[in-house]
Amino acid sequence: MFYAVQGTDAEGSLERRIGARPAHVARLQQLQNEGRLLLAGPFPAVDGNDPGAAGYTGNLIVAEFDSLAEARAWAQADPYVAAGVYRSVNVQPFRKALPR
Repeated sequence: MFYAVQGTDAEGSLERRIGARPAHVARLQQLQNEGRLLLAGPFPAVDGNDPGAAGYTGNLIVAEFDSLAEARAWAQADPYVAAGVYRSVNVQPFRKALPR
């Protein structure tokens, strides 16, 4: 089943985000290599692809896991959590409807 993992950034976490990004992306790449990643990306703090110093407000990852518990454990092990980038992380089941 798919699960949506939404991380909400802490205030002033842009530098921590930049530092932890390579490890964060490596975990996403592993999910992609396993055919389990549906989508992933950040929420820019401003209306544009490159928010610059404005940074980001969080991330959304939709990936396949065997259970909600497994998805939550995966989310809690994210380098952004360890680096203090996120102030909160929400994980919930996700049912893809479109496109088919």
